[in-house]
Amino acid sequence: MHAALRWSAGCAGWCLAASAALASPAFEQVKSAWTPSDSVLLDRHGEPLHRLRTDAVARRGPWVALQDTSPALRTALVYSEDRRFYEHSGVDWRAVSAAAWANLWNHRTRGASTITMQLTGLLDEDLRRSSNGRSLLQKAGQSLSATRLETTWRKDQILEAYLNLVPYRGELVGIDALSRTLFGKAPHGLDQREAALTAALVRAPGATAPQVARRACGLLRDMNPAAGSQVCDGLDSYTAMVLQSRLYPASEGVAPHAARQLLRGAPGTRMRSTLDASLQRLAVQTLQQQLRELQGRHVEDGAVLVLDNRSGDILAWVGSSGTLSQAAEVDGVNALRQPGSTLKPFLYAQALAERRITAASLLEDSGTQIQTSGGLYIPQNYDHQFKGWVSARTALGASLNVPAVRTLVMVGPDAFQKQLVRLGLPLKESGDFYGYSLALGSAEVTLLQLTNAYRALANGGQLGEVSLQPGARPVSRQVLDPRAAFLVSDMLSDPLARSRTFGSDSVLATRFWSAVKTGTSKDMRDNWAVGYSQAYTVGVWVGNASGAPMWDVSGTSGAAPVWATLLNHLHRKTPSLPPTAPPGLKRARVSFGPSAGLEAAREEWFIDGTQQSQFALNAMQGSNASITTKAGLASAGEARITAPANGTIIALDPDIPPRHQQLALSARGQQLRWSIDGKELARGPQAQWAPWPGRHVIRLSNAQGELLDEVRIEVRGAGVRLAQAGTRKPLP
Repeated sequence: MHAALRWSAGCAGWCLAASAALASPAFEQVKSAWTPSDSVLLDRHGEPLHRLRTDAVARRGPWVALQDTSPALRTALVYSEDRRFYEHSGVDWRAVSAAAWANLWNHRTRGASTITMQLTGLLDEDLRRSSNGRSLLQKAGQSLSATRLETTWRKDQILEAYLNLVPYRGELVGIDALSRTLFGKAPHGLDQREAALTAALVRAPGATAPQVARRACGLLRDMNPAAGSQVCDGLDSYTAMVLQSRLYPASEGVAPHAARQLLRGAPGTRMRSTLDASLQRLAVQTLQQQLRELQGRHVEDGAVLVLDNRSGDILAWVGSSGTLSQAAEVDGVNALRQPGSTLKPFLYAQALAERRITAASLLEDSGTQIQTSGGLYIPQNYDHQFKGWVSARTALGASLNVPAVRTLVMVGPDAFQKQLVRLGLPLKESGDFYGYSLALGSAEVTLLQLTNAYRALANGGQLGEVSLQPGARPVSRQVLDPRAAFLVSDMLSDPLARSRTFGSDSVLATRFWSAVKTGTSKDMRDNWAVGYSQAYTVGVWVGNASGAPMWDVSGTSGAAPVWATLLNHLHRKTPSLPPTAPPGLKRARVSFGPSAGLEAAREEWFIDGTQQSQFALNAMQGSNASITTKAGLASAGEARITAPANGTIIALDPDIPPRHQQLALSARGQQLRWSIDGKELARGPQAQWAPWPGRHVIRLSNAQGELLDEVRIEVRGAGVRLAQAGTRKPLP
């Protein structure tokens, strides 16, 4: 009974081994199932751009064909592991007999496992050697599998698969990973000494450096008997150095940050991107060259993004300056930074769309103090000088701060914040949190978000998503009035408008049509240049990943040269034409009166209905007079709201009776009518209103119902509700 059971169990084991042998996979199946630990990012044309390790468990290179390995390596491996490899049919029975005889007499022996038998252990986990060696059943199964494999695979396929699948040292699996990590070269370049070390590591992957050197020395002597001991000269020190080498970096190429965006979680893939390899390399080189030229000004980091206006394809993504940076892993394209003056175009676009200003409207660039809930806000220009009265075109082109803040007073910080969010700049706080400093870029945005918002300007106010993967065509949506987008593009492309600050021949001037804006954040921590042509939008940031301030780096000396180089390269063979004016725009001749210091007459674009031929100052105006026109900006003598100011925040006090918390409204003009949130309130130049929590729009109209002016305010504090007869009572 017991004998029968033993026979039955033995038969089951042999049958299992035989079954495993019969189930040997085909060579092509094994080869196609091989997955490297690294993924490769390709550019839009299929050119390799970056290699990134995406599997942290083991290090595997790509599958290497046998003909792509050095002859010295093939010879050393066969000589070390299986000298009759080309003679036997999977099992070397002569070696088996010799091993059995040696074991009988307690002699140490190399063992009888052939390369084919070892390969079966790599292909089948059931036949894999454990820490206690292989069982008799495993050895039998291995022999059957090896014999079967030799009938279906050629010898060159067996050796090729073995070289690719065999584990070497530590995490290294396969000849490509070993060769590149320890020797810094491809497998076809291994010489005889390197091949001997490789073969020694196959036998004992975890051996010490002296042990590996000793085994490699013995192998070299066996292979070169006539050379004597000279073949081992210096092998000990060389082996120690090699085993400490890590010459196969986890990331290699010119697009590490873009590679992480696409390849993370996709081991062993070759993925095509929208990037252009030649443009990506130029962007990296140009950024590094510019930062080297800024050496001594405490600036080491930068980022570049290039977008295709039509498709939204990302053509270049440079997240850092690489070796020049102390934080090269930080992706400057996605890092939050203060954008400085680069938000101004969106502010002027909103004011133009709301007919609060025109491109020719006069704005005062002078010292001013703005009362806010947090105290006085006193904006300054970059050069701490004021230009006096300037047109909105000049104010934007020359990047004057005080006129921008005055424009934000008209628009309101909260309304501007909402406009920026619509443009894809998801600011973390409300407009009231930033206050009037939002006009000068006190919020934080990323280069990716900002550059795409400028792309919306280039596309007539239409915002669409960008993509690193080809084929993605997201639907765009209108986020800016196309007429305002055209006007801002025209203003940003005007070299005369920017000459007041940047001169007539700055790096921002191109030989083709382009629109550009620079920006510098507080304490010179961030420097930007973002602009576009007919076909491309380019955004550049320079600074320090640590947030440390730069020294004497301006808009034209920091990021702008990189921007200009890339845009000039993109249009080296193709023209860039100005955009076509959309419907609803008129061009008219304007003049600015005889006052000294004002601008020369010119042709100007207007949103239809806002055009006028002359812009002048009244003699009654002082240095701090406000300006408006019939298009929402009437001159100083026309009707307007004088109190409250736009953006006012009112706090209600629950301890004060509601009848004593009346808001006084005042205006300048004749036959005036007041309305709040669309409901008529009073008539005349003054009125009283009982504030109600929430955001409100106060409008001033004439007797014919035409809108003269409006302001937006917010009431905060104790909740109240309306009662009969127009009184109020506290909420329960």
